[in-house]
Amino acid sequence: MIEYIKKTPINEGWSKDKKYCLIAPDGTKMFMRLSSLDQYERKKNEYIAMQKVAQLGVPMCMPIDFGISDEGIYFLQSWIDGTNAEKIIPSLPAEEQYRFGTDAGRILKKIHSLPAPDGHENWASFFNRKLDYKICAYNNCSLRYENGELFIKFIEANRYLLKERPQSYQHGDYHIGNMMLGNDNKLYIIDFDRNDYGDPWEEFNRIVWCAQSSSLFASGMINGYFDNAVPLPFWKLLALYISSNTLSSLPWAIPFGDAQIQTMLKQAKDVLSWYDNMENAIPSWYIN
Repeated sequence: MIEYIKKTPINEGWSKDKKYCLIAPDGTKMFMRLSSLDQYERKKNEYIAMQKVAQLGVPMCMPIDFGISDEGIYFLQSWIDGTNAEKIIPSLPAEEQYRFGTDAGRILKKIHSLPAPDGHENWASFFNRKLDYKICAYNNCSLRYENGELFIKFIEANRYLLKERPQSYQHGDYHIGNMMLGNDNKLYIIDFDRNDYGDPWEEFNRIVWCAQSSSLFASGMINGYFDNAVPLPFWKLLALYISSNTLSSLPWAIPFGDAQIQTMLKQAKDVLSWYDNMENAIPSWYIN
């Protein structure tokens, strides 16, 4: 592993990985993740995939080194000097919020240019199984959303949209909270640790976090991705993926306590408001 003279813990995020800021002897900063040994194959694949993404010219935390140390599996990435986008973009002028959103959309389009590997499971088969699991988990949950049955109704009515969807590489958790606004005033993408393969449009399922921070950023992200020509089928699939994600968020939140439960209850209320109780396919926050 690359030598360093200082290691400072980073206590942010939901991952079980340990995270640090390292400083090399020449003063270079690096970001390090430490994972348990049973994560070796997953982390190796993540490192290889990130190398491919970096070759596309994506502004991101660049993969530097990967291996096994006395502390577990280490994964070194470049350090990005700047501020988390979620903290600063909502306070920027409207034109800049929208511009950074279009940047995020165009970057995502590049990421999705990497195809899924041959032999990857059919998307409709995979995601329908996932939907069944999420509906079951919600129905067995001790809490309920107000009008939460509308998410299930929408899912059941629109499963057919999953047929014959293409698949590509996915960042896995693509939203404004996993982006940095660098000191050079450019947008950078971080936290690829949930990367996977699937329908590229499913990657927008976290756009609710963007919309809650800045509707201009969220709108720009969609318009930038589609070069201002958003296909109509996208909207219903987006609503399906958001319904799926929202449904599973409540069972997920319960072990983390009341604060996270209240966050998810509010988010579900916002989603139902945006979609007029799942009657309109285009969310009210979208600005064309």
